[in-house]
Amino acid sequence: MKNIRLREGKERSLLRRHPWIFDSAIARGGADAGETVRVESSQGEFLAWAAFSPSSRIRARAWSFDEAERIDAGFFAGRIDRAIRTRACFDIQSDGLRLIHGESDGLPGLIVDRYADTLVAQFLATGVERWKGVIADALLRATGLTRLYERSDASVRALEGLPEVTGWLRGLPPEGAPAPPTEITIREHDWRLTLDIAQGHKTGFYLDQRDSRQRFAVHTRHRQFQRVLNCYCYTGGFTVAALAGGAGHVTSIDSSAPAIERARANVALNGFDASRATFMDADVNASLRGFIEAGRTFDAIILDPPKFAPTAAHAERAARAYKDINRLAFKLLAPGGELFTYSCSGGINADLFHKIVASAGIDAGVEGCISERLQGAPDHPMTIHFPEGEYLKGLVVVRKPE
Repeated sequence: MKNIRLREGKERSLLRRHPWIFDSAIARGGADAGETVRVESSQGEFLAWAAFSPSSRIRARAWSFDEAERIDAGFFAGRIDRAIRTRACFDIQSDGLRLIHGESDGLPGLIVDRYADTLVAQFLATGVERWKGVIADALLRATGLTRLYERSDASVRALEGLPEVTGWLRGLPPEGAPAPPTEITIREHDWRLTLDIAQGHKTGFYLDQRDSRQRFAVHTRHRQFQRVLNCYCYTGGFTVAALAGGAGHVTSIDSSAPAIERARANVALNGFDASRATFMDADVNASLRGFIEAGRTFDAIILDPPKFAPTAAHAERAARAYKDINRLAFKLLAPGGELFTYSCSGGINADLFHKIVASAGIDAGVEGCISERLQGAPDHPMTIHFPEGEYLKGLVVVRKPE
């Protein structure tokens, strides 16, 4: 077993069970990509077993803080089993859910989503890449499923020195037989949604917003929203939720034509009248400014933009972008209306996001009350040892009546 030794004082985060070890913390030692190393303090004391990554600033990711534990096939089977049992503790109203959420489940760099009878996995770090076959087999045994699709096409793999990889990892039929379909329909709360696991963002869908979509449906039903605006609508999850809640009309905007078409199909799939939904393949900022010039207002607005700040280094530029879209949304929000606004940027913490939204309201000349704080669904857990897991933040802001 190869060792890495940390610089003096750099063991504090590991003693708090934080799994990341940065290159600047290492005094000496190394290993091959994904190889398990023994991490020691400057005094030679055991701290953790970790996966080594020669190319990444996060030079090692801890598997275990138990010196007696061995990192082998049994280790991965146990971690996967525990993650699945953890999900059974939550009331997840869907057959689409996240089974493995990286560091929060003790498997750094591994994302696994289940869509009905199909698993989709992302191997985003050298450690899980090295154990890919073992992990794939353990996932199928633990779930009783037979199909596993790989979506290891996220840009962070480049930081690990890994190429992008996509395709069926398990479950391909015999040669000459057709491949399984990649388009899947899932049930979520009282509606159905389609996705293509080979296309689109993440593993094909945003499961982390499942509970927020339900909250929006509840708010729509209670407040009887007539005019709803869904910005960055992607494949229309919030659009369907709004219509399920009884919204009179929903305007949905996204700059992806394929996403818009799937959103339109999801509205039809759930049997809603097409006249209650308008879809715009357009830039959100330009559209918001056009609505302001036209004097339009909305009873409820959803702002669920893509990640503006992947790291804290991008926070300042991202803060300006978040402030701008929230300022425009406030100007379009009718008195008494509600703004559901989100940030999925890990570089923007909850406190900073609150300040950004507050500043946007001031610039728009709008007074608002925060009625709820929202976060990712519970199958995307944030553990007490890994606060970076809290990437999704949301606020429900009610504009005060005039």
